[in-house]
Amino acid sequence: MHADQLPAQSGSSNTGTKHSPTSTYHERCNHFAQQRERYHRWSNYNANLNVVLVLAALLCLGMGLWVGTIALFVLAALFFISFVAAYITLGRLNHIEQRYQTLWQINDEGLLRLRREWAKLPLRPAPITDLNHPYAADLDLLGHASLQHLLGTPNSPIGQATLQDWLLYPASPGIIVERQAAVAELAPDTDFRDEFALTGRLMGKTQPTYERFLEWAEGAVWLAQRPWLIWLPRLLVVLLLGLVAAQVSGLTPYPLWLPVFVLNVALSLTFGRQIHEIIESVAERQRIFRAYASLFQQVTTQPYTAPALRQLQAILSANGLRADQQMLRLARMMPLADIRGSMFFFLVQWITLWDFHLLWLLEGWQRAAGRHARPWLAALGEMEALLALATLTYDHPDWTFPTISQDEETPLTAQKLGHPLLPPQLCAGSDVRIGPPGTFLLVTGSNMSGKSTLLRAIGVNVALAQAGGPVCASQMRIRPITLATSIRVQDSLEYGVSYFMAELKRLKQVVDQAQQVRAHRESTLLFLLDEILHGTNTRERQIAVRHILLRLLSQDATGAISTHDLSLADTPEIKAVSHPVYFTETFTRGPEGLLMQFDYKLHPGIAPSTNALKLLEIVGLSGEDPTS
Repeated sequence: MHADQLPAQSGSSNTGTKHSPTSTYHERCNHFAQQRERYHRWSNYNANLNVVLVLAALLCLGMGLWVGTIALFVLAALFFISFVAAYITLGRLNHIEQRYQTLWQINDEGLLRLRREWAKLPLRPAPITDLNHPYAADLDLLGHASLQHLLGTPNSPIGQATLQDWLLYPASPGIIVERQAAVAELAPDTDFRDEFALTGRLMGKTQPTYERFLEWAEGAVWLAQRPWLIWLPRLLVVLLLGLVAAQVSGLTPYPLWLPVFVLNVALSLTFGRQIHEIIESVAERQRIFRAYASLFQQVTTQPYTAPALRQLQAILSANGLRADQQMLRLARMMPLADIRGSMFFFLVQWITLWDFHLLWLLEGWQRAAGRHARPWLAALGEMEALLALATLTYDHPDWTFPTISQDEETPLTAQKLGHPLLPPQLCAGSDVRIGPPGTFLLVTGSNMSGKSTLLRAIGVNVALAQAGGPVCASQMRIRPITLATSIRVQDSLEYGVSYFMAELKRLKQVVDQAQQVRAHRESTLLFLLDEILHGTNTRERQIAVRHILLRLLSQDATGAISTHDLSLADTPEIKAVSHPVYFTETFTRGPEGLLMQFDYKLHPGIAPSTNALKLLEIVGLSGEDPTS
C-alpha cells in the first residue's frame, strides 16, 4: 500500500465505499495529520542529532589537534560522515512532513468546499481573458464565492485557464458526453486526485504564464543556424585549457592562452548576450519541469477506459515521445543552468563559454520535443479541469450528470434543481421546466423568497452541464443552450450611463443574441431576466417588459423572468405563452414579534401575497402613516 493511502474501509479510493464525503475527508485529515506530526517529531530528533554530531566532530578534531592522536581524527571523520548522512536524512524527513502537510490541506479544503466557507477556501483564478463575457458576473461563474472558486483544485496556470474556458464557453454534446464519462471514472479515485494535486502544489510558485517557454519550444533553433558558433567555442575551450597547461608545465614561458581568453570574453559579451536571453526563457520555469514530468507520468500509467482519458494518454505519448520522459530529460539539464546564478559565473563563462554549450544541449531537446510541448501542456490543463469536475462529483454524490441531446423537445427539465453554490444542507431543490421555445417561465413571489436564486440556479447548472460536469439536481435533461442574462446591471459614472440605460443596453444584447442563435439553429437561447426595467414608472415598465418578452419569444427563445409585477400575466398575449410559478412565505407572531419563514418551494400559479409592509414591521419601520 502506498504510504499516503488509507485502508479501503476509509473510503479513500474505494468505489464501493459507503462513507460520505464529509466523513472521508475527516478520516483523511486525521490520518495525514498523524503522519505529519510523526515526521515532525522525527525531524526534530534528527535536527538535534545533527547538532550533537557536528559538536562531537569538532570536539574530536580539536582534541586530536591538541593531543595528536590519530584515533581522534578518525573518530572526528566518522562523526562528520554521520552528520552528513543525518543532514541528508533531515532533508528527506522535512520533505515527507511537507508532503503530509499538503495532503492534509488538500483534504481540509474538501471540508471547506462542502461547507462553502469561501473566506477560508483558497482561490486560484486564471487571468480573465474575456472581461465582457455576457453572463459570467450575473451567474457568479468567476471570482470569489463563485463556481470557479468551488472548482478551484487546478494548480497549474493552464489547468486554471482550461477550467475557466470550460465554464464560460459551452462544449458540443459529443464532447460533453466524453467529459462526463471521464469525470465519472476519475471521481471515486480520491488517492489519485490527491496525488495529482499534491504534485501540482509542490511545484511552488510559478510564473503566471507559460507562453514564453512555449514560444522558445516551438520557435526556430538559434544556435543550430550558426554551426560555427557550436564548433568555435569547443575549439577555443580545448585550446585555452591546453595552452594554460602548456605554460604551467613549462612547455612555453609565454601566456599564449591570453589571446584565446580575450576572444572568449568577446564572444560572451556579443553573442553571449542573446544566448543568455534564450536560456532565461527556459530556465525561469526550471523548477516545474520535474513536476510536469511527474504529472505526465501519473496520467500515462493509469488504466483508463473513458475515451477522453485515453485520448489524453495518446497525446502524451504520441510520435514515440513520452511527455514524462522528455520533461524529465529537460529537468536534468537544469542544474547546468543553476550554475549561471553563481557570483563568479562570469569567470566560468569566460573560460568555458558555458552558455554556448548549454544552449546546444537545450536546442537538442527543442528539436526533438519542442513542437509537442503545447499539446502536452494542453492535455495537462484538460486533465486538471476533468479532475476538478471529478472532485465536485465526489463531493456531491446526490448530484447527477444531465442528459444533453439535440432531440429534446423541451430545452430544460429538471427535478430538485438547486443552486450549486449554496451549502448542501441549505439547498432546497425545485422541479423546473422551461420551454418549449416561444414560451417562458414567469416567476413571482415576495421579497427574499428565492426568485433570483432560482434564476441563477438555472444558469449555473446549465453552465456546469455544458462544461461536462454534474448538476445540482436529481435529474436534468437539456438541449444545447446559449445563455443570455440580465440579472446584475451596473450604471457607469465614468461614461455617464444611468442604470436604466445600462439595463436597456443589456436587454438589447439579449435580443440581438436571440436573433443570432435562431439564425444558426445550433442551440436554443435561454434567457434569464431578473426584475428588469424597475428603474422607470409602472405603466411604461409593463409595456416595455411585454414588448421585450414577445420580441424574444418571436425568435424561438425561451427562458425565465422574475417579477414583482403580478399584473404582467394578466394580458392575453403574455398569459398565452407563460408558465407561472411562485415562491411564498409564512408569518407567525411570537413573543419577539412578527416572524417570517420561507420554504423555498416552487408552486404553480401566481404569487397570492406580498410581504413588503410586513418586512417594514419586522425591521421596525412600520407605524402610523406619516402623512396622516
